[in-house]
Amino acid sequence: MDRRVFLQASLGAGLIGASGGLAAPAIAQGAAKRTLKFVPQANLANFDPIWGTQYVVRNAAALVWDTLYGVDEKLQPQRQMVESESVSDDGLVWTFKLRSGLKFHDGEPVLAKDAVASMARWSSRDPMGLMIKGIQNELVAVDDLTFRWSLKKPYPKMLLALGKNNAPCSFVMPERIAKTDPFTQIKEYVGSGPMKFVAKEWVPGAIAVFEKFEDYKSRDEPSSWLAGAKRMMVDRIEWIIMPDPATALAALQNGEIDWWENPLSDLVPALQGNSDISVDIADPLGNVGSFRMNHLYPPFDKVEVRKAVLTALSQEDYMRAIVGSDDKLWKPMPGFFTPGTQFYTEQGGDILKKASIDEAKKLLEKAGYDGTPVTCVVAQDQPITKAQGDVTADLLRRMGMTVDFVATDWGTVGARRASKKPPKEGGWNMFHTWHAGADCLSPAGYNALRANGEKAWFGWPNSPKTEEGITAWFEAADLEAEKAALVKTNEAAVDDVVYGVTGFFLSYQAWRNTLKGVKNGPLPFFWDVTKEA
Repeated sequence: MDRRVFLQASLGAGLIGASGGLAAPAIAQGAAKRTLKFVPQANLANFDPIWGTQYVVRNAAALVWDTLYGVDEKLQPQRQMVESESVSDDGLVWTFKLRSGLKFHDGEPVLAKDAVASMARWSSRDPMGLMIKGIQNELVAVDDLTFRWSLKKPYPKMLLALGKNNAPCSFVMPERIAKTDPFTQIKEYVGSGPMKFVAKEWVPGAIAVFEKFEDYKSRDEPSSWLAGAKRMMVDRIEWIIMPDPATALAALQNGEIDWWENPLSDLVPALQGNSDISVDIADPLGNVGSFRMNHLYPPFDKVEVRKAVLTALSQEDYMRAIVGSDDKLWKPMPGFFTPGTQFYTEQGGDILKKASIDEAKKLLEKAGYDGTPVTCVVAQDQPITKAQGDVTADLLRRMGMTVDFVATDWGTVGARRASKKPPKEGGWNMFHTWHAGADCLSPAGYNALRANGEKAWFGWPNSPKTEEGITAWFEAADLEAEKAALVKTNEAAVDDVVYGVTGFFLSYQAWRNTLKGVKNGPLPFFWDVTKEA
């Protein structure tokens, strides 16, 4: 019996109800009035927001580190740590001045040298940062609060790059920490954000703790996503790791936790039937389900094999595995850009509508597939990845492929997917993930779409035509030119199978009504959230 069947049976039998029928863990309440207890989407197994791109790390990092700019709910970058900026008439020299009085959690002032070192590390890992680094003349501190970034050619989307919400964000760290090799994880977690990370209480797999930074200098503007004021109305936030959905459900119903980031859709009826709990769509821009194939090693080094998998997959199977039977929560998505937004296109996406095992088998045979095992690394503690992984394993076997199914946790997936070693030596052939719809609106910050080989996201796809389309979008003079560029981008990305799109889906969040100020968006925003006694 799988998890979904068990939970549905338990609900039907009344074993999970408004009173929280399954036993919840005994969580010490302490000063509950000022402590917000939150169940995140996954375990916080590592905590370097530049080294990797896992959303759970980005979400926690947004509490601890601040950024030079932050996008608001209209996806416009607004000043955050920056007081002012100027750009030369030729667009080649950007000069930034930091706000005075900003402090790190260790009491040291935030200086221009910290921003310079932080941008240097960030621009070595982030796709937009790499674009800037590729045209950089120099990045230098001018004085304690001012730094200059000079370029060889204009980069009009500079402020968006510095304020975007997708990982890795351009978080500012003390210079000594930011000088860590960008491909090595940091070991000290000091930021200037509204909350301090309590490293001594961090137990990966169990709990992560954040405490209010009393010296945080908030902006005065209204808060909007990552922009504006970040006023913390609680003293302490505890991230309680609960990989079992039934346990999290009971804990929320019993009042032992306050907020659950991503409850399973199957459990939502039980939550909606509890007058003490609010349930809402977490982000109207939704999510894009995906699996990554490693383009470096057989069998997915051959585009014909990758196309065979796309030909066989049924997006409906993947989406129902994630969201259940509620058709309002998912859409087919024969393309790469968020449905319902200005750049959505299905150009070239017919292959994602076929769902033909027979045709896929013929493609495999034509490609000369020789039974090479597919090492499929699947996180079991993340419902989204587990659901997709189960569907894929069955799909590949029905196609006649050999599957090496590696059941593990999300933290391990996050570390293993960065390895370029052969699958037999600790590498991988496939892993599953998802992308926030807010990240897939355009190429700006859309890491998963990049196809520039060794510099691309995990899987390292190499598709010159996809990159040509992305470059054309960045250089486009108007909206129509941008749209035309992305039609070609979508077609090329499907043709070369940059990654496998499994569909578009919405997810829920749930919280007890003692919390006020919970908003929707691509990540949980804790500022301005209050907790009643």
